[in-house]
Amino acid sequence: MAESSPMNLRLPSPRPAAAFSLMEVMIALGIFFMAVFTILALVSNTLRNARALQRVEVEATMVAAELTKTNRYTEGSESGDFGDFAREYSYRYETYEAATNGLWQADIVLQRRGLGQPAGTMSILLFSPESSTGPFGAGPFRR
Repeated sequence: MAESSPMNLRLPSPRPAAAFSLMEVMIALGIFFMAVFTILALVSNTLRNARALQRVEVEATMVAAELTKTNRYTEGSESGDFGDFAREYSYRYETYEAATNGLWQADIVLQRRGLGQPAGTMSILLFSPESSTGPFGAGPFRR
C-alpha cells in the first residue's frame, strides 16, 4: 500500500459558482414587471366596471319616498333637485286634495337636464286627515 503524501492528494476541481448571469436576471425582471403591469391594468379595469355598476338610476319613487315622510300636505306645487347625488336630475310635484276625507294626490314629474321629455312620472295617493281642507277635516279653516 502506498502511503499518501501531501503531494499525492488531489484537490477537487473548482466548480463554477452557482449564480445567475446578468442576462438571466434581466429577463426575469422583464417577465416580473410585465406580470405586475398586467395585474394592475386588470385591477384598474375591474374598479372602473364596479363604479359603472354602482350608478344609481334616479326614479320618481325617490321623490315619492321623500313626500311620504311628512304628515301634512298643502295644495300647490314644488320643485327641487337631488344635489350632489344626481346633478343632472330635477323634479317637480303638485299636490292637491283628491277627496274631502283627507285623501291627497301628488303628481310627480322627473326631468333630466337636456331632455325635452320627462325622465319619469308618477302619481301617488296619500292619506292625511290632518291636512284635509274639507268640511270634516282639520284644515286651515277648521279649529
